[in-house]
Amino acid sequence: MKSTKGLRSSLYISLLAVSIASCKNDFLDVTPTDRVTDAAIVGDSTLFESFVINRYLGARITDKEAEGTLPGFGRGFEYAMWSSLTDESLYNNDDNTWLVQRGQLSPENTGIAGTLWSRSYRSIREVNYALANVDKVQMSAAHKDRLIAELKFIRAFRYHDLIRNYGGVPLIGDKVYNLEDDFSDPALYKRATITECINYAVSQLDEAAAVLPLANSTSWLNGRATKGAALALKSRLLLYAASPLYNSGSWEQAAAAAKAVMDLNRYGLHSNYQNLFINPGNSNEVIFARYYTIGSRHVPMEIANGPNGYDGWGGNLPMQNLVDAYETTAGLSITDPASGYDPQNPYANRDPRLTATVLYNGAPYRGRNLETFVPGGQDSKDGPSNWNTSKTGYYLRKFVDESMPINNPWNVAGLQPWIYFRYAEILLNYAEAQNEAVGPDQTVYAAINAIRGRTGVSLPALPAGLTKEQMRQRIIRERQVELAFEEHRFYDVRRWKIADVTENVPVYGITITKQANGTLRYERKIALEGRAFLPQHYWLPIPRAEIQASNNQLVQNPNY
Repeated sequence: MKSTKGLRSSLYISLLAVSIASCKNDFLDVTPTDRVTDAAIVGDSTLFESFVINRYLGARITDKEAEGTLPGFGRGFEYAMWSSLTDESLYNNDDNTWLVQRGQLSPENTGIAGTLWSRSYRSIREVNYALANVDKVQMSAAHKDRLIAELKFIRAFRYHDLIRNYGGVPLIGDKVYNLEDDFSDPALYKRATITECINYAVSQLDEAAAVLPLANSTSWLNGRATKGAALALKSRLLLYAASPLYNSGSWEQAAAAAKAVMDLNRYGLHSNYQNLFINPGNSNEVIFARYYTIGSRHVPMEIANGPNGYDGWGGNLPMQNLVDAYETTAGLSITDPASGYDPQNPYANRDPRLTATVLYNGAPYRGRNLETFVPGGQDSKDGPSNWNTSKTGYYLRKFVDESMPINNPWNVAGLQPWIYFRYAEILLNYAEAQNEAVGPDQTVYAAINAIRGRTGVSLPALPAGLTKEQMRQRIIRERQVELAFEEHRFYDVRRWKIADVTENVPVYGITITKQANGTLRYERKIALEGRAFLPQHYWLPIPRAEIQASNNQLVQNPNY
């Protein structure tokens, strides 16, 4: 039996020009003018390399509601971010995020997470196509080996995205599926175990790392994989594998994988934390990044997330839940009586990464200080564009470039990176894995203190004598603030199996009232009730359309 029922999804969504070019009917035997043929791709080394490079970009999105919301290689990140599915931020205008926050995920309604499955398998199919045809292309053996290594890296990245969202998934090997294939075989839909999936992706990364260069030779190659990128992805995968949710690897393996990146001696910590996410230049903290530019267009983070007082749209609004995680400059939690924290002057003497990440009342921005107080604050409900007023009292600072305009920004030249892997993550990976493997030895302290002590942050070193559990809690907090808004928190709280705690509390914000004498009164508030997290939410549901496309042979995640 042959079926085309699921061609628009999962394994078969990407038919490329191959299926079109192979059509035998005379009335369809025309030369398409809107695509490059299969013969042209394999017959021209430049076109083939362009095909490989485009696999970094991922599938183009035509659904306007989904555009700009997807994590991974193809995501334009200025609209609803993955942070707005966690306790980091609330998206001001929903944008298909609130159902996740409220625990209403279902196979029929997956919100902004709905295209992850199909777009990942589409990319895997495209990689398999390139690998199946690379030997037909006229180019040097060394060049061919480099492209094969890049393709294996991209395929491993796509599986990593599937694993961390769904758990064990079907592994399709090198198969390139086409319209004429038989899709009725149950083995096609058999989900491998998490361990099998991790092992497969890691094997691909080991093969890629053995061939990829330590660095790209010219600036235009900076967005392509290197040995460090492959090892960094391996580090993340093995850290996840060892974590409680996965329970499919050892902490010793995870520590060794992170140490392999450290031992390359190519990476360090950028001296300006805020600037790293706007214009890192050739920073040695960046291991692998996507450099966003479409022609002369920059990514308009500024209007999408800007305060309403500047006619911004609000966008991804930091929660008080996140703001409270930043220590004081004494290196202590704000709940510690010795920290010096003043709830009526809450942003004074705080971890400098707070100022670099969150716009709060009084923070300098575009020539004035932010005003979220009422009455009369320019960035409050009393200001212009008040329908975009922050529901939490905060706006996003990270990734936002003040040199870029807020109004009519789309045709302005600029370059903003999305950093997939940076050295701070590797240090945090190592510290966590090493602490779990052997306890808080000096190498754990060194990794964490390097991040806390970097230029511009300069927080006190961690106190000596911490237990393994105490160090674990410090690392959890350090990841929360250091990696805020970088799409780690969603996966971290799940792999640690603490999401049933962190995601079952309300969205908190701040209300600031300007009193008659001009002083400000700060009061914590609930900005959104109804956040909910159920046990099944540790994994995303496979969209119902994908289950149906498999003739119900694909097994859904439990309790959906």
